[in-house]
Amino acid sequence: MYLRPQRRRVVWMAMALLASIGLQVLNPQILRYFIDTALAGGAQQRLIMVALGFMGISLARQGLAIAATYIGETLAWSATNQLRLDLAQHCLSLDLAFHKTHTPGELVERVDGDVDALSRFFSQFVLQVVGNGLLVLGILSVLWFEDWRAGLGLSLFALASFGLLTRLQAIAVAPWRVYREISAEFYGFVVEHLSGLEDIRANGAVSYVMNRCYRILRRWLAAFHRARLTSTLLWGGTVGLFTLGNAISLSLGAYLWYQDAITIGTVYLLFYYTTQLQEPIERIREELEQFQQAAASFQRIQDLLSYRGQQHPGGQAALPQGALSVEFENVRFGYEENEATLQNLTFHLPAGQILGLLGRTGSGKSTLARLLLRFYDIQQGEILLGGVNISQVPLQELPHHVGLVTQDVQIFQTTVRNNLTFFNPHILDQQIWATLDELGLVPWLEGLPQGLDTNLGADSGGLSAGQAQLLAFARVFLKDPGLVILDEASSRLDPLTEQLIEQAVDRLLLNRTGIIIAHRLQTVERADQILILDNGEQVEYGDLNSLAHDPHSRFSQLMQMNSAVR
Repeated sequence: MYLRPQRRRVVWMAMALLASIGLQVLNPQILRYFIDTALAGGAQQRLIMVALGFMGISLARQGLAIAATYIGETLAWSATNQLRLDLAQHCLSLDLAFHKTHTPGELVERVDGDVDALSRFFSQFVLQVVGNGLLVLGILSVLWFEDWRAGLGLSLFALASFGLLTRLQAIAVAPWRVYREISAEFYGFVVEHLSGLEDIRANGAVSYVMNRCYRILRRWLAAFHRARLTSTLLWGGTVGLFTLGNAISLSLGAYLWYQDAITIGTVYLLFYYTTQLQEPIERIREELEQFQQAAASFQRIQDLLSYRGQQHPGGQAALPQGALSVEFENVRFGYEENEATLQNLTFHLPAGQILGLLGRTGSGKSTLARLLLRFYDIQQGEILLGGVNISQVPLQELPHHVGLVTQDVQIFQTTVRNNLTFFNPHILDQQIWATLDELGLVPWLEGLPQGLDTNLGADSGGLSAGQAQLLAFARVFLKDPGLVILDEASSRLDPLTEQLIEQAVDRLLLNRTGIIIAHRLQTVERADQILILDNGEQVEYGDLNSLAHDPHSRFSQLMQMNSAVR
């Protein structure tokens, strides 16, 4: 499939390869003619012409080999780059349950490392395995033409060589697969712990991390030794076969020469062709060794592509425009099959109202937000937006109707405009400027060297945590969703910046449904309804004013505790 668009390159590579092989088979014939002519006392001018012809053919063969190699490398990279794109797209399409069990480093190793192994293999496979296989057939054909005894002897040698090498390489795929798996585990470990470097050093966990690293490296080394041992068997088998091949050719040459069946030039021809047989067999052996790694990588790529997410893609139902009501009907969800993060959750939030969601850490507040975007599918119950079951809405449509702002803001290595619009070309610059003006970010934007076209780097382009949070608010403004979820969205802001966006948040929630997830009671003062969770269960739900004036309500008790702390 990936080679189909490269048909023209395949044809050119085949032509260059076949021409190079033909010249490689032809050159020993010129050497034989040179030797026999010299021994027969041939003219010096003729010998010089033959020598020049030999050199010219050698140079032409090298040029064709270079051309075939260049085309093969280009073909392999073009095909495998498309495979990289497909793998990356496939990983992005998988649900969060998959990404929770596979580290970013592991996926990078699969998308890049395994595909790179395939690229190196395929760029050489046609040249080395197919090309050298054809060279072996060409040499054997010439030997049969020269003398059937020489053809028979060296044909048996070639068949025995291929049979032994094939048997040896078949046992080596499994060790190389284990090696690649541990390699992916190692890179996943490195990425995970480098991203948490500050916490590791601040809490004195360096020794623990290094101990885990040493354990992985020991397993990796043992797997490498097992894999290399199988490759060494291939190498040892090849050396023995080459020695046997030289003995066969010299014995046949000596026998046929004593029988006056061939000339001394033909004796040299037999030995030269046997030497030429050794080179393609050795190249094929090396590629078979690479094939062990490529086969392991290919199996891992197939495993990744065959993985299907657990989420249902949804139906064709459409969500209404404007503010969306939110309904949870007896919802149960757990990240693990036997654990319930949310259970028996039932509430109804009318369109245009704001829900204040409270609860201790781990009570399921952020999980509720993820379920509204269908990052995960629930195990029981129904979730409805605007009266529509979200399981019947196409997955790609939900983000257009639900806006989410969290504590952690992802800044991409691209322009300010792309960071704000998520590459939506239909959002005009005037809309962006108006939104940033409301958030108080225009002075910051005017200070950038290229305005909206300024690239933001991995270090957030000089953005403070507060400015990055404000950009996240701007993203939601520009998307204009019917439901806005603020998940501790102002927790990282200093008091001055937090005060700056209060009016902007009021405007953001105007004529929209809102869910505010917070630990602090002050954050939910603008809410119409209050929902309190504890251990994934609904403890209390109702109108804010009613709960605040009910001395027996959990919310009223929390307010009293908060006042006492102040």
